[in-house]
Amino acid sequence: MRIVFFGSPDYAVPSLRACLALPGAEVVAVVTQPDRPRGRSGRALATPVKQLAEEAGIEELLQPEKTRRDTTERLAALAPDVGVVAAYGNILPTHLLEAFPHDLLNVHASLLPRHRGAAPVAAAILSGDTETGATIMKVVRELDAGPVLGEVRTPIGPLDTAGELTDRIAQLGADRLAELLPPWVAGEIDPVPQDEALMTYAPRLTKADGYVDWNQPSEAISRLIRAFHPWPSATSTYDDQPITIHDAWPLPDLRTDAAPGTVVAGDGRELTSLLPGRTARALVACGTGAIALLRIQRPGRQAQDIETYLNGDQSFIGVTLG
Repeated sequence: MRIVFFGSPDYAVPSLRACLALPGAEVVAVVTQPDRPRGRSGRALATPVKQLAEEAGIEELLQPEKTRRDTTERLAALAPDVGVVAAYGNILPTHLLEAFPHDLLNVHASLLPRHRGAAPVAAAILSGDTETGATIMKVVRELDAGPVLGEVRTPIGPLDTAGELTDRIAQLGADRLAELLPPWVAGEIDPVPQDEALMTYAPRLTKADGYVDWNQPSEAISRLIRAFHPWPSATSTYDDQPITIHDAWPLPDLRTDAAPGTVVAGDGRELTSLLPGRTARALVACGTGAIALLRIQRPGRQAQDIETYLNGDQSFIGVTLG
């Protein structure tokens, strides 16, 4: 089985490893995003997929800005059997889809047709879904709309962030991909069309999406904080500067007369058995209920547990965020 792999971020690395380890298979080419400036240094860095491809000694490593016909022709010359896509980052044109006798398969981070699009893990948390997973589907021209070969499920826990959940789904999806690739190429799987009536869309996130509306219920704000960690992060304003909320716990039944966004002192009670030792020290009133702040960050500083932060800024209690 000759495989061409398309992928870029950390999410794609387990799927590439699965293809490299698959008995009787060879990854004949890897296609990934160009090196781009990242971090404060501004240095152009390779994608995680490129780094693994170089470690594995894959000679055919392509980094086109767009997937044009010359890329398709170069890949077709390698006589591939199947393509695998995992968060590649570019639209794949029809001429590329037609270059693979056994099609292109996508490892998508949701239970399709729910949460098609660029940010499915964040969307699942924001929506209050109790489970999510990975879907292995055939790539077609319409976004994430191809027939499904199989899926794998995982529960969404009350502490799961998008970063943690993405890592878990990435490995589960890679394992399922390895199970399905051989029978797919052998013609032993009949893919199942998606039910369009159940389709939802998860658009690409921006920094503005992370801005907290304190008029929302505490549980919705808590989900937003988890869904946007580590990026784009949940933010509000304090002293006309941004403040990042990395971790919090919802208290939906708490009643307070404070206006939404007001920071009030907690009574020190233990929050939940899921967070042993964490207590209510600083609460923020929401549209209904409140959230207990656990970890926050001011500009130019490291993130701090709320207990440590309050030791240096006791005037924080009583301010209004946002």
